[in-house]
Amino acid sequence: MHNSFLLLWLEAPLQAWGADSKFGRRETQSFPTKSGILGLLCSALGAGGEQCALLEEFSNLDQTVISFVRTTEIRGERVKQAREPVLRDFHMVGNGYDKQDPWASMLIPKTSERKPAVGGGAKLTYRNYLQDAAFAVVIEVPFERSEQIIQGLQSPTWAVYLGRKNCVPTDFIYRACFIEQAQALEHAKVIAREKNRIEDFRVLHGALSDSEADEIFTLNDVPVQFGDDKRYRDRQVSLIYA
Repeated sequence: MHNSFLLLWLEAPLQAWGADSKFGRRETQSFPTKSGILGLLCSALGAGGEQCALLEEFSNLDQTVISFVRTTEIRGERVKQAREPVLRDFHMVGNGYDKQDPWASMLIPKTSERKPAVGGGAKLTYRNYLQDAAFAVVIEVPFERSEQIIQGLQSPTWAVYLGRKNCVPTDFIYRACFIEQAQALEHAKVIAREKNRIEDFRVLHGALSDSEADEIFTLNDVPVQFGDDKRYRDRQVSLIYA
């Protein structure tokens, strides 16, 4: 049996798709990562823990992302608007907890010896978000998994969100299942037209030639293992501006 191609529509006031963020600065890619999409699918399926076998099934399968931006009418012609700037949210972590409360005290930052940190341990963190973004994601899935994943997306076991838990989708994520990738990409354009959006750029799996792609870069976003000890490997992607 041939693999299936699922069309997902990701739209929300805020989205965040980190690929290499660490510690107090949580950056976001300008498009959904493979690790983010597979994390979303695992959440929909209720698949917790390491999930090494499941992730291995998807590791070499295709994922194409199209970014759509809003349009405005100028002299009777629809033209695309500029993307919204990245939003940086400022956080203080570790303040306001009751030291006498056994549960709350666990949330207070401590030294490696589990002792109170100098100055209380409060940390500054910065978290970046995409604003008013909309993406069509066409992900290749094993044929025998497709029905299970579709049911999970339509009736998720756990809450699904677009990168972080405060990034709640504002429209249905699952849209359709196709035999051919081209069919899914065409249907994505239909959805975008209904929402007065137009393609801004697309991200293709793998490295195209320099003449075909505007940018080619490497991402560390192919999950090998989830859970407490997360592990990833690299892949190359090609970005093409519309």
